Amino acid sequence: MATAQLRPDAADGLERAARAVLPSSVADFIGGGAGEELTLAWEQQAFTDYALRPRVLSGVDRPDLSVSMLGCAVSLPMAVAPMAYQRLVHPAGELEAVEAAGRAGALTVVPMLSSVGLEEVADAAAGPLWFQLYCLRDREVVADLARRAERAGYRALVLTADAPRLGSRRRDLRNGFTLPPGVTPVNLPHRIGGVPGAPGTGASAIAQHAAATHDATFSWSDLAWLRAQTELPLVVKGVLCAEDAVRAADTGADGIIVSSHGGRQLDRAVPSLHALPEVAEAVGDRCEVYLDGGVRRGTDILVAAALGARAVFAGRPVLWALAAGGADAVAELFAQVRGELQEAMVLAGRSSLAGLDGLLSPRRRERTC
Repeated sequence: MATAQLRPDAADGLERAARAVLPSSVADFIGGGAGEELTLAWEQQAFTDYALRPRVLSGVDRPDLSVSMLGCAVSLPMAVAPMAYQRLVHPAGELEAVEAAGRAGALTVVPMLSSVGLEEVADAAAGPLWFQLYCLRDREVVADLARRAERAGYRALVLTADAPRLGSRRRDLRNGFTLPPGVTPVNLPHRIGGVPGAPGTGASAIAQHAAATHDATFSWSDLAWLRAQTELPLVVKGVLCAEDAVRAADTGADGIIVSSHGGRQLDRAVPSLHALPEVAEAVGDRCEVYLDGGVRRGTDILVAAALGARAVFAGRPVLWALAAGGADAVAELFAQVRGELQEAMVLAGRSSLAGLDGLLSPRRRERTC
């Protein structure tokens, strides 16, 4: 597959290139959000609420972009978010994504609903891996996946806590979205892993699968139970308020990912970037805090870091790149973001991501979410 040529509008260009080769229902599955898609739009708009206050004559020439993510040393503070069924967009799916992330010196969170087995992905990876879990009704399946990930060399577990059920994704409902033959949640046992077809029914097969497997009764006591099942660090994804952040830290979480699930769960939920400062302030140094949502360019990483994020996760741009040109396009996306971040830090006079005090100025406050 030819590699997409990145331009200054890399993320938008990759989306256009991907939509040109993907079935419209798959493109809608990737690009869509919940409800009226307000939170989906707010996620990217939130970054425009901040302006940068550069410092001059700082002597910064080669800024340090490296960070440690729960003990995993990475050379770029942008990781690959957990995204299901990557063989929807590329025949090799998750294998291409982890290859590209490894080239970039970045971390990948491998999804529970991977279309490639978690052990096979681990064997192919050149960079550090975390493994994502959902809150399932069958607790033994959750525990078994945690044990498999630990044996395979994954470095942490990420519990996605904001999906007790699937949000109403109207594009998928209109399309009657279903998975094509050969794309299945291979990590799950057959008794809960099958995703029924739903063409023409007005129902999303993905939503049907979530309704049959996800458990809305999963609670903080279950998080404590999961904490006891593994020696791996535990990260809670989907936190958007200080109260939940404190509760996660109290229950033994090692990290928190501030996330609205890309605007795919509760529409009108606060965008992740706006929730980030209160979460970071609430937990202090008790947990590592990360951001997921709306990141498209290097300056976005700089803004997130200044608001308290140790690193960020990218979702849709990685999938668009994977569809447009496989691992090479994903690697080029990471390279462009790295260049943008380096340039921004030099021009802002900041030598590392740990020294960003006073970098931001609120640009506007008339719109609230």
